[in-house]
Amino acid sequence: MEMTGAQALVRQLLAEGVDTVFALPGVQIMALFDALHEARGRIRLIQGRSEMALTHMADGYARVTGRPGVAIVVPGPGALYASGGVGTAYGSSSQVLLISGQIPSGALGMERGELHEISEQLDVFAPITKWNARCTRPGEVPGMVREAFRQMGSGRPRPVEIEVPWDTMALSADAETIEPEPAVPVAPDPAAIRAAASALGAARRPVIFAGGGVTISGAGAELTALAEALAAPVLTTHQARGAIDPDHPLYVGVNYAQLTPGIDIAASADVLLAAGTRLAMPGLDLSGTRLVQVDVDPAEIGRNHRADFAVLGDASLSLGATARDVAARGLGPDPAERAERVRMAAQWRTAADGRIRALAPEQTAIVDAVAAELDDDDVVVSGITNIGYWSNVWYPARRTGTLITSSYFIPLGYAYPTALGAKVGAPDRRVVAISGDGGFAYMCSEMSTAAQHSIAAVALVFNNNAYGASLWDQRHRYGGREIGTGLANPDFVMLAEAHGVAAESTDPAGVGPALRRALDSERPALVEVRIENMMPPFQIVE
Repeated sequence: MEMTGAQALVRQLLAEGVDTVFALPGVQIMALFDALHEARGRIRLIQGRSEMALTHMADGYARVTGRPGVAIVVPGPGALYASGGVGTAYGSSSQVLLISGQIPSGALGMERGELHEISEQLDVFAPITKWNARCTRPGEVPGMVREAFRQMGSGRPRPVEIEVPWDTMALSADAETIEPEPAVPVAPDPAAIRAAASALGAARRPVIFAGGGVTISGAGAELTALAEALAAPVLTTHQARGAIDPDHPLYVGVNYAQLTPGIDIAASADVLLAAGTRLAMPGLDLSGTRLVQVDVDPAEIGRNHRADFAVLGDASLSLGATARDVAARGLGPDPAERAERVRMAAQWRTAADGRIRALAPEQTAIVDAVAAELDDDDVVVSGITNIGYWSNVWYPARRTGTLITSSYFIPLGYAYPTALGAKVGAPDRRVVAISGDGGFAYMCSEMSTAAQHSIAAVALVFNNNAYGASLWDQRHRYGGREIGTGLANPDFVMLAEAHGVAAESTDPAGVGPALRRALDSERPALVEVRIENMMPPFQIVE
């Protein structure tokens, strides 16, 4: 069938099940916008106000739906602006497809100064994508899009980028859409499962450390079943919050070396199971511990610590198979040993919670007030701000995908656009972005996106008139020599109202009622919370 390159791209997106794209227009991609106009009613276009916001929105959409989020930008500055969100998706193992326009195909590599030209733009994205490619023939577009989705859906999910030149978008040629193939999770080797189960079953002090791979594969039930079969205490990373119920008697908490005895707990194990995590714990000494590492990415196994038992496979399949093998062979502890392990887990948890409460009474009270207004299925996006940091440790996420973090990339401005994308992907769930005043200012123009498209996410903006963590650092490590960390903020309530967003301001005592009013409004809303600068969990001062 004859069609333009842009039509071929949109029709393949439809074939892949795409129902939403986040995009900004520009001359090199106007043929693509025209093709999206033909597909209106089948693909919703959310136009944002910055390219970085688009990729964060696509990330948020992907996190709550389990399907790829798609962003569309012009080349050059548009693509570069978008790279921050792509890098975040890479660090978080999130399925984001960035579609970048390109200069005319005949000018590629010529460095003539074409509009938005970057020589070798593909090279820019290579370090922060799993795969990227460019095609210059309309007939090749469906195959490139199909491969992009195959890459995202196979093995470890990560962002991908594709590029289509300006002229290729507009040219017509014979092209055919390609039938998608369902992704097949990587099944573990039965021999590896049996060896891992034997080691764990024979352990006297087993500990499980669960990472984001557990969340991504939806392995919460399997993680819990294995922990219960072994009576093994469970630590998680931020990315794995919700994979096990925070009230489970075997859950110890989030590994945060300065707050919880995470390193000590892991090192005390005679067998440590690390599932879906690169095990990046500075200072961790496993010289007396045997390590069982489960990961779908072979590059992660043994990256930071030598694995005595390697299980290459999807976390859900691997943990489920291990739990079944432990149960089938009766490898779990006897009743007395089981009771002792549960007692130790409770002791560790009580000590960690007590320390956190004592160190951060104001912060934990605020997080508790936020949690009290939300249901188990509601979504919190924790931003790069004090209360966001403490939420990673303290918020009681009870289901996977209900606490979204930026993993190790940690870009300012992340929370609000990610929350908008999450709300688009899950319109029936309430979504709250926890932002600081500095980070929110990066993306405050996206309030107009929320208003234009009726995206009823709530921005909870904690305002201390500073880049707070850096200010804290200056005051406690640099002798109070303050420079470049204070902020002259706008009136956030007036700014929100100017964008058509409901808004109010409160102090920490009023967080709960103000958030309730914002959520009950069922419209785009902002709550400013005026706070003093407070201690972050990674800069403990006692």
